[in-house]
Amino acid sequence: MSRRKLLIAPSILAADFTKLGSELASIEQDADWVHVDVMDGRFVPNISFGPFIAKAVKRSTQLPLDVHLMIVEPEKYIEEFAEAGADRIGVHVEACPHLHRTIEQIHGAGARACVVLNPSTPASAIEPVLGDIEQILVMTVNPGFGGQSFIESMLPKIEALRTLIDSHNPDVLLEVDGGISEKTIDMAVKAGADVCVAGTAVFKHEDRGKAIRDLRRAAGYQA
Repeated sequence: MSRRKLLIAPSILAADFTKLGSELASIEQDADWVHVDVMDGRFVPNISFGPFIAKAVKRSTQLPLDVHLMIVEPEKYIEEFAEAGADRIGVHVEACPHLHRTIEQIHGAGARACVVLNPSTPASAIEPVLGDIEQILVMTVNPGFGGQSFIESMLPKIEALRTLIDSHNPDVLLEVDGGISEKTIDMAVKAGADVCVAGTAVFKHEDRGKAIRDLRRAAGYQA
């Protein structure tokens, strides 16, 4: 099997919002996607931003927008985020009692569908929808705040999902989010991740391009 490509998606949650345009420009040449963390203060204990900021991000970059909805009742906002420019929309298994319907709604809005698993949610939760989605996101921290430490006990879940994907729908991308740094990215990639979200590891670095290249090298990829 040929080696998978590694995609890096810096999370703007760690960016300086007083200069969002220049922050996005600083990652434009080296990042693959921009990760947009949306939090409502209900599903997770924090509040971030909504479609208005996503739209501003879209106007400021050519990179695809990977929007992660950490919110209750995400179905109420899918069209708004799609219209704001989201290329990929992620919803949590735990927040969607009618997950198939929500995935159809994402596709109907013109975006690719991602299903997200909290740390305590087993890999098996994804099996009923594996044939209907383009992406799975494994949280390697408990969602809600940036700068947390990578939960290494998530590695077997990433491996299990890698096996499921390779067996049943190889086109699905496997993404990890939480605590990704030069010390942890190699573990995530070896376990099977295709996409790594990094916030603090990129935006708290003076040279953002170098930070992204260093992440690739730490994962064993030539930057």
